[in-house]
Amino acid sequence: MKILLLIPFYTGSHKAWANGFKEYSSHEVEIFHLPGRHWKWRMHGAAITFARMLTDSDFKPDRIFATDMLDVALFRATAKIDVPIYTYFHENQLTYPWSPTDEDTSKGRDKHYGFINYTTALASDKVFFNSHFHKDSFLAAAKKFLRSMPDHQNLNTLDQIESKSSVLYLGMDLARFDPFKKAKVRNKIPVILWNHRWEYDKNPEEFFDLLFKLKERSFDFKLIVLGQAYGKTPPIFEKAKQTLADRIIHYGYADSFDQYASLLCKSDILPVTNIQDFFGGSIVEAIYCGCYPLLPNRLTYPELIPEAHHKKHIYKDDLELRLKKLLIEWNSINYVNTLAEHVNSFDWSRIISKYELQFLNT
Repeated sequence: MKILLLIPFYTGSHKAWANGFKEYSSHEVEIFHLPGRHWKWRMHGAAITFARMLTDSDFKPDRIFATDMLDVALFRATAKIDVPIYTYFHENQLTYPWSPTDEDTSKGRDKHYGFINYTTALASDKVFFNSHFHKDSFLAAAKKFLRSMPDHQNLNTLDQIESKSSVLYLGMDLARFDPFKKAKVRNKIPVILWNHRWEYDKNPEEFFDLLFKLKERSFDFKLIVLGQAYGKTPPIFEKAKQTLADRIIHYGYADSFDQYASLLCKSDILPVTNIQDFFGGSIVEAIYCGCYPLLPNRLTYPELIPEAHHKKHIYKDDLELRLKKLLIEWNSINYVNTLAEHVNSFDWSRIISKYELQFLNT
């Protein structure tokens, strides 16, 4: 079978996911992609660009696999191709928290992008979400969105979307961390990790404010701050760099995967404060590398670890108390990272069969 991947935003996790699917699939996979920038323009214009690229190409796909930044309805109309189109939702603009610094915020939230996600789901033959939380929240938000329209709300279309929707967890290349895990040691002074994007939706204010309190009260810890900054970085990061300077082992984007993997394996505790995640790839990577996670009871996080471990690793409103207790008892805790084997189920070598099955069943 020939599968064409259409990736309008070819960078970061989108790029890694596409390359991983191509590498592990037993089918012949071709990738059409555009640079990972100007996301709003990608959602409007990528469909026309990809339709032209397909017309000019000798590759004749049996299936097309798109991601959520493609306007599938416009692509269908422009490409004029009778091939099943499946869409994978990494995120969506109906439920994605709107940045207070976004230029559209002062005018009220622009609904065009959420509408494109809705019509894309409607125009696709199959729709996949990267978590159950994502699927459920998208359908709920779409209902609220349509009900806000003045008439002809077409609420029955949500049943159509739901009937062709399912969950395919994010495929990841976790095996590449294995050589670095061999050097993993338990630090006597625990190392706290941040390995998310440097953006407001990852809630860095709560994370760093907590660390400021811990330092003021003389709790012993070290800190590794990883992740990529896009555009304007929240001011809290600069404050953290100065206030926690004596605790910081590393601060900033890792220059290579080797450095990133090595730093993850030097870390011990992963307190998560994020207010947005549709899956949580960086969290899975840290858990796989042996970090002790403290995850909020929201979003997709309860899905990432077995329910039997929720009492120990899922918090509600007691993150500060939990982290303090963990730091105090760190050298007396016999922590065996059984979660690594669980999250290894997301490795491409183990999850690809679930993807392949979807392509065989039309």
